[in-house]
Amino acid sequence: MAKIGNLDLGAFPLLLAPMEDVSDPPFRAVCKDNGADLMYTEFISTEGLVRHAAKSVQKLDIFPDERPMGIQIFGGAEEAMWGSVDMVCEAKPELLDINYGCPVKAVVCKDAGSALLRNVDKMVKLTEGIVKRSTVPVTVKTRLGWDESTKNIEEVVERLQDIGVAAVSIHGRTRVQMYKGEADWTLIGKIKNNPRIQIPIFGNGDIDTPEKAKLYKERYQVDGIMIGRASIGYPWIFREVKHYLETGEKLAPPTTAERVEACRKHFQKSMEWKNEKLGILEMRRHYANYFKGYPDFKPVRMALVSSMDKNEILEILGQIESTFSNFSLELAP
Repeated sequence: MAKIGNLDLGAFPLLLAPMEDVSDPPFRAVCKDNGADLMYTEFISTEGLVRHAAKSVQKLDIFPDERPMGIQIFGGAEEAMWGSVDMVCEAKPELLDINYGCPVKAVVCKDAGSALLRNVDKMVKLTEGIVKRSTVPVTVKTRLGWDESTKNIEEVVERLQDIGVAAVSIHGRTRVQMYKGEADWTLIGKIKNNPRIQIPIFGNGDIDTPEKAKLYKERYQVDGIMIGRASIGYPWIFREVKHYLETGEKLAPPTTAERVEACRKHFQKSMEWKNEKLGILEMRRHYANYFKGYPDFKPVRMALVSSMDKNEILEILGQIESTFSNFSLELAP
């Protein structure tokens, strides 16, 4: 049973990873529909929060049907990191998550994200200040280390647990690897089986099939799995993994009608949350993922991404449903 503080997530929870420009409320809505047990906001700049920057503050939005929810923050300055805690807690998330894993240069150069893996003392100090100020459990998402020669994740997790962190999610790559190569879960499993570690350990990286989820669950004995990129345009990964873990059987892929329904909901919620114009523009990055593998789909996608008329876009989605009603990726050559 995975518990973060008093939050009971069940026997083996599936977590939606926080992804910048992806895991906003519209995207989270379709993932929740398909079985995500715990989700996170996009990561939020603590500098932006303490300056009350509109974009950062908007990311604090949590809706009742999304819960349980974690708000993820990042930063490298004590004043901003500690000063943002009250704002986060006022949004009433189930937990506050700290990003010590983002490998992007723009984050690392601010001594934030995975940059803190090179300065564990500072990471611990920042985290301890947040734990003391937070009214909700504090968790951390991080990586194995900075590079191949400095995989210090065992020390990191032990020290974070000692100062009150309630759970750690570990991406099985170093910062230098970015998202290249294969994620190495060996150290994640070693940490989970370290008798000193009593908090939940969630594994992250390369989980893109139900079979791999089951294999990694059994091989590395983690408390749950965090899924990121595999859910983009394919929120059904959560229900497929759950079904496979429970029954050992694979579910059929989503039908065209299910894909259109999820895409339509994502689109409508995007307009509701951001405003019509922004919702239409930001949805454009998702169409290709929802209908990946569909034959001769490029003209349809071009029509979707060139329109600024919501009714026209909804009409095109309806046409996809009727045109491809008998198409199944399961049967595709």
